[in-house]
Amino acid sequence: MLVKTFGSAVYGIEAITITVEVNIAPGTKYFVVGLPDVAIKESYFRIESALKNCGYRMPRQQVVVNMAPADIKKEGSSYDLTIATGVLAASGQIESEELDKYLIMGELSLDGGLQPIKGALPIAIQARKEKYKGFILPKQNAREAAIVNDLDVYGVENIKQVADFFNGTASLEKEIVDTREEFYNSLTAYDSDFSEVRGQENIKRALEIAAAGGHNVILIGPPGAGKTMLARRLPSILPPLSLYESLETTKIHSVAGKLSTADALVTTRPFRSPHHTISDVALVGGGSNPQPGEISLAHNGVLFLDELPEFKRSALEVMRQPLEERKVTISRAKFTVDYPSSFMLIASMNPCPCGYYNHPEKDCICPPGTVQKYLSKISGPLLDRIDLHVEVTPVNFSELSSERLAEKSEFIRDRVIKARDIQADRFGNKPDLHANAQMSPQMVREICKITTAGQNLLKKAMEKLGLSARAYDRILKVARTIADLAGSEEILLEHLAEAIHFRSLDREGWAG
Repeated sequence: MLVKTFGSAVYGIEAITITVEVNIAPGTKYFVVGLPDVAIKESYFRIESALKNCGYRMPRQQVVVNMAPADIKKEGSSYDLTIATGVLAASGQIESEELDKYLIMGELSLDGGLQPIKGALPIAIQARKEKYKGFILPKQNAREAAIVNDLDVYGVENIKQVADFFNGTASLEKEIVDTREEFYNSLTAYDSDFSEVRGQENIKRALEIAAAGGHNVILIGPPGAGKTMLARRLPSILPPLSLYESLETTKIHSVAGKLSTADALVTTRPFRSPHHTISDVALVGGGSNPQPGEISLAHNGVLFLDELPEFKRSALEVMRQPLEERKVTISRAKFTVDYPSSFMLIASMNPCPCGYYNHPEKDCICPPGTVQKYLSKISGPLLDRIDLHVEVTPVNFSELSSERLAEKSEFIRDRVIKARDIQADRFGNKPDLHANAQMSPQMVREICKITTAGQNLLKKAMEKLGLSARAYDRILKVARTIADLAGSEEILLEHLAEAIHFRSLDREGWAG
C-alpha cells in the first residue's frame, strides 16, 4: 500500500514542502531514497523502537520511503514523525484519509516521545501558504508555530497521540496564541535601563545619536570605565520592533533553534555578544548544513564585539560586506541561501594592550609603537563603516556615589523614535532605506547640505585635527542625525561641531 505524508525542509529562512511517500511491498528491507542524510537513514532504528514501545509494529516487509522532490538534500531528524506516520498508515494501523490535510514534523525518542525541531515558524508560514488544514509538531515548538493565523497547530508529546488522532479515537488540543497580545505585552521589557548608569553623559549622548540614526559605534577606553555596561543598555533606547520585524527576527531564531519553549515571538531587539574566539563561520553563518551566524541572530538588533582587536582579523573582515548590504549570502555548489543581517554594530576596545593610554590619572606602560600596532589590528575598511568613535573615561567617585537618578531609557527612546519618524518621512519613497546611516554618498550630498560657515568649520577641523577623507561623509551623516534629534531642518554649526567631536580615531597622532 502507498501512502503520502507531508513534512518540510528549511533553506535560509524559507521552507519547502517535502512529500514523504511510503510504500510497503513483499520483501524484507527498509530503504530511504531522495537524498537523505545520515540522520534520516538512521531513523529506521528510532521509528522501530518508538512504534514497539507505543504498542504498534514495524512491518516485516519491504518498506520504501521516498522524499520528494528527490533533487533537494534533506537533513536532520525532524522527519522521524512524518515517516513513522506514513509507515503506520501504509501498514493499515491508522486511517489515512486525512493525512494529506496536515503537515507533520518531529524527532522521535526511542519511547515514542517527541523532541523539538528547528524552523517551526517558517514551516508553519509555508503550511498556511499552501492551504494545509493543520500542522502537527512537538509540544515544545507549538507556541512558536501558533503565532501563524488561519492554521490549526497541534502540539503533541508522543506518536500515540498522533495515531489516535487520525484513527478518530482521541482529539488533539489546538495551540492558540494571541499574536498581537503576545507582541505588545513585552515590547519594551528590557532588564537594564540607562537610569542605572551614573555619570557618562557624553557616552549616553553618543549612544542616543547612534540609536537615532542607526549608526555603528566604537567605544575606546580603559578597563572598568563602563563600555560593556553602556553597550548592553543600547537596545533599551532603540525604537520598539514592528510586528513585521518581530516575525522576521523570530524566523531567524527559529531556524537556529534559539527560541525557548515559552517564547512565541521575539518582541525585544536582539543583543548578541559573541566571544572574541569566535570562528568566521559562527560569526557570519554557513557550515556544511548552513545555519544563521551571530550577525543574522542580531538582525533588527545590536551586535556587540567586546575587545575588538582580540577578534581574528579574518572574522572581522568577513563582516564588511554584510555591514554594507545588510544581508549575508551563503553559497554552496547546489544551492544558495540568504540570511538578513541588518544590525547595529557596537564595538569596544582598550586604547592599548595595558589599557591606560590617554588615561587622566594612570600612566601607559606600553613600549613605543605598541599603541599604533594594537590599533592597526582593526583594518581601515572596517573602521570606515563605523560612524561614531567615542572615548570613554572612568567615572569619578562623586558621580559614582551620587544619589541623583539619571534619565530613564524610555525618555531617551521617545526622542529616538521622533528622530526615526523624521527619517521615515525623508526616505518614504525608498523602501530599503530606514535610517541616516544607510545613505549612499550621493544621497549625503543631496540631503546633508551645510552652509558656507559649516563648510569652513569642517575644513578647519579636517586640517587642524588631521581628519581623514573618509571622515567627511561620516561627519555629515552624524550631523544630520543630531539635527533630526533637535528637530532642525538645517544642519547647524553646533550639530557639525558635535559630529566632529565623535571622530577620535581619525585624528592624526591619536596613537602617535
